[in-house]
Amino acid sequence: MKIDKINKKNKSGKIKMMIIFILLACILPGFDQRLKIQYYTIESEQITEPVRIVLVTDLHACQYGENQQELIQAVQEQNPDLIALSGDIFDENMPDANTEYFLQDIAQDYPCYYVTGNHEYYVSSELQAKRVQFLESLGIKILSGTEEACKVHGQNLTIYGIEDPSGGLVSEKQLQNVKELSKNNPDNPDFKILLSHRPELFETYCTGDFNLVLCGHAHGGQWRIPFLVNGLYAPHQGFFPEHAGGLYQDSFTATTMIVSRGLARESTRIPRFYNRPELVVIDLN
Repeated sequence: MKIDKINKKNKSGKIKMMIIFILLACILPGFDQRLKIQYYTIESEQITEPVRIVLVTDLHACQYGENQQELIQAVQEQNPDLIALSGDIFDENMPDANTEYFLQDIAQDYPCYYVTGNHEYYVSSELQAKRVQFLESLGIKILSGTEEACKVHGQNLTIYGIEDPSGGLVSEKQLQNVKELSKNNPDNPDFKILLSHRPELFETYCTGDFNLVLCGHAHGGQWRIPFLVNGLYAPHQGFFPEHAGGLYQDSFTATTMIVSRGLARESTRIPRFYNRPELVVIDLN
């Protein structure tokens, strides 16, 4: 009888250990914070030669190696034609040094286009002005309800951008402005790209004549359950956000929006879960 009790106890202990092992095996990989490269391909009749865009969002001045060499090298390895900076590259609670290291390096080699995110307005107006001066000194194009035309491998692109609403400007007016700009010349064959920080305005973006919209802000919903929940919570979208991260397409207008899960790591109060920070690479073909 005693032997049976001992055997049952041992069996029960083994089952508990196995359950603990399985739980740890499922949970621990979820906190992987290594940089991920996420690829998307956009097919368009307007593009006859490939163009590669690297989308950088929500860096929040987080660290990627000494002087940002891990992130810089990751960008270089993708051999992009241009860099899209869709907001929250700076942060109000993190020193600017990591952001400055990164931007100083990539701006030497690639055309860069920048729009603000909400966190870039949570600082004094003096610091905002200093940052703008820094960006301009590097030749980075700051888009604020404006457009920039560029040619890559013979392909004509027009890049539009709007500031984040946290700036206190009437962002709706800015958005209306860029929509009008995009529609001013209906015969314009350019591939049209809109940079905006916030993905929750996708329906509004689709009323413009944009082929591609590039956003961030949602941080991938912070927590994910692979194949079940794409994101748990995102700012300005709430729980189970519709646009947490990934590729979204409007079937009526054929506008495509790509939402980066962003690069924030140590700046977030809650760690990412099954939601690795990502550098997004977009191939236009």
